[in-house]
Amino acid sequence: MFFGLDGVEVGLIIVFVCLFGGILSGFPVAFAIGGAGMISFGIIAAMDSAGLLIHQAIDTGSAAYRDLINSGIREDTVSVFRYPDLPRIGEPVFPQGWEVALDRNVSFIVNRMNERVLAGQSIETLLAVLMFVLMGITLERSKIANDLLTTMARVFGPLPGGLAVSIVVVGAFLAASTGIVGATVVTMGLLALPTMLRHNYSPEIATGVIAASGTLGQIIPPSIVIVLLGTLAGDLYSAAQEARATAAGCTDALTYLGEPAVVSVGTLFQAALLPGIMLALLYALYAFGYALLNPDKAPAVPMGATNAEPITRSEAFTWFVGAPVLIIVGTIVLGNLGMVGSQDTRISTFSDIGEAASLRTNVGPECQAAMIELHGQDAWDRAVAEQQVIEDAGGLEQSERLTEEEYAAAQAAKIENAAPIGTGIAVLLILLSLILTTARGVSPSADGRPLVIGGIGVVLAVLVDIILIGPTTSAGVTVLLMVIPFVLIMYGVVYATKLCATNELIRVVFPPLVLIVAVLGSILGGITNPTPAAALGAGGAIMLAAYRKLKDLDRSPKVIIWSTLAIIVSILVGVNFDLRINQEEVSFESWVAFFFAYGAYLYALFGLLFSCWILYANGVLSPVVRETAKVTSMVFTILIGSQLLNLVVISFGGEHYIQQFLKSFDNELTVFLIVMLVLFVLGFVLDFLEIIYIVVPIVGPVIYGGSFDPKWVTIMIAVNLQTSFLTPPFGFALFYLRGVAPPTVTTRHIYRGIVPFVLIQVAGLAILWLFPSIVTIVPDLIPN
Repeated sequence: MFFGLDGVEVGLIIVFVCLFGGILSGFPVAFAIGGAGMISFGIIAAMDSAGLLIHQAIDTGSAAYRDLINSGIREDTVSVFRYPDLPRIGEPVFPQGWEVALDRNVSFIVNRMNERVLAGQSIETLLAVLMFVLMGITLERSKIANDLLTTMARVFGPLPGGLAVSIVVVGAFLAASTGIVGATVVTMGLLALPTMLRHNYSPEIATGVIAASGTLGQIIPPSIVIVLLGTLAGDLYSAAQEARATAAGCTDALTYLGEPAVVSVGTLFQAALLPGIMLALLYALYAFGYALLNPDKAPAVPMGATNAEPITRSEAFTWFVGAPVLIIVGTIVLGNLGMVGSQDTRISTFSDIGEAASLRTNVGPECQAAMIELHGQDAWDRAVAEQQVIEDAGGLEQSERLTEEEYAAAQAAKIENAAPIGTGIAVLLILLSLILTTARGVSPSADGRPLVIGGIGVVLAVLVDIILIGPTTSAGVTVLLMVIPFVLIMYGVVYATKLCATNELIRVVFPPLVLIVAVLGSILGGITNPTPAAALGAGGAIMLAAYRKLKDLDRSPKVIIWSTLAIIVSILVGVNFDLRINQEEVSFESWVAFFFAYGAYLYALFGLLFSCWILYANGVLSPVVRETAKVTSMVFTILIGSQLLNLVVISFGGEHYIQQFLKSFDNELTVFLIVMLVLFVLGFVLDFLEIIYIVVPIVGPVIYGGSFDPKWVTIMIAVNLQTSFLTPPFGFALFYLRGVAPPTVTTRHIYRGIVPFVLIQVAGLAILWLFPSIVTIVPDLIPN
């Protein structure tokens, strides 16, 4: 044994020393990781050939080992950590020689690059990284943060610690729209830090809140961390649960768990929503509490109003709270009464398949015992009873084609049960009504007649939908009947839009907010997966940046506005009309709708290309594309280098050794706590990318192979990784902020200011640990 350490332990030390040395050398991290893998493999191979690295493995030929196995202990649970008294035998860390390990590593790295980087199942999801990076950098270059910081400072400035609270709000907003930590911290450091210091804010609270708020982009969706972690977690969870099911004596994870062992990036976005909001609230509450206890270090700073004209509290309450709540709650009540609902009359031409038992019961005794231990005796008995009912009925009812009479009867029943007001029209009218009420609140003294006309149009649209439009009314006829009401509505909405534009808060927040809702709404609502949503966000960011640039140049942005409307029109037409023109019979209205939607699509595409030209001509697009290429290349190069380093660790048994150590603990919570502590400590010296692609694949089979919810495990890791941006000495947010802070702000100020926010991160982890439903409630409420 070398220095009294096991050969595998020495190999792990060599790997991590080479890794840290490569990172500290100043060489690009993306290449340092791969280099550390090759150098460490060479050192370990040389020491193994010299006989310096001896691994003390359990002697599987000993009588004590055979007696232990014969007593019913599974071989995969036997380790030197759980049974330290078993006889051991010394063997090289490369039992078949380092040459064989090298050949195996070379073949494995080619296969892994093909699976995870070039053509694997996760490559489509990884493309979302490129799109989200492009979206974030484009919005950052459009100077959206400048407007947000100014506006939020006017909103929250009069409160104690208001400037600090405004930083948190802007940080959360930018997290949901850009997600780029470096850009957010640098931008807020340049714009907000001098302002806060000028208004007598202490350097500690100012730097701490800026650095911490900038890291919210790592947890609030759409988060690049969650995309990268989610693609890895999905593979780890599926493989770990299959191994767990096999060890329990079951054929597969679906049988053992009673549900598929899958976790998607979209589901993780849903799970991360509330934890991200919770962290932002904790930051804001700390800033507010700090200001109350230290008013001289975080004073209130009135910075002017955001509205063009003063409004009273009663007017603000009536139009910003009362009227919207009345509209939304009223619609919900009508929905519960059956007045608002689906008018879809489409039914399947096949009957529904019979419902299977909640658990598979045709399993062996070993699997049955394991399933009863996992699900409980009551769940097993209920599944057995359900299966008995199915068998008594002659087996599971199969899906069969309906006869003409059955099809007509089913369709008639659906038409009879349809709601008088369609859900789509109700949602559209709610949104348009909210625009009208908001405009009235923004400018109560303005001429209200156009808004009243718009309101009359809303009422008229509801009456037309109830009286004239039924479930069997075609989409073309519906459009014709709704022409007059919507002309009245749009007359009021156009006037309302002009009034809303006089309010700085609405003018600044609304455009990026629409983009955020479009991207996150499509993902969280299960409409699409992250990659198309990221492409939508990237296109929207380009158009938003072009709109901003045209306004700065005093040029008309009408092309961008009409292109945005064209996108909305094409979506509405696609939702309400059957655009499948490759069928044998295509109606006239379908042809009209198709060409209308196609024209809108072409104009929207022209608007996107026009936006690209505006950004290119003004020197914005080229640096955005270059920066996107740099960041994306770095991520994928780190991915390739980390695969090489992982294979080195696997080749001399390091991964197996670590997993055996973790499995030696009987309590899952203990194992997970150890992993979280290790990740927290590694966050002081490693970036989140290295942790995701080097450490998580090693510990993942253990922490994802238990009974914990994979969404909770992944979000806990993501929140923990967010801390790596804040912990000295290698917290990247601290470096970014140090680079733009004025000379009066020292590194000591930054380190002291970040300590409370690191403790808040730990408190957030503790809250998620004690209340895991914070993570799981949104995915449970939103069907996938």
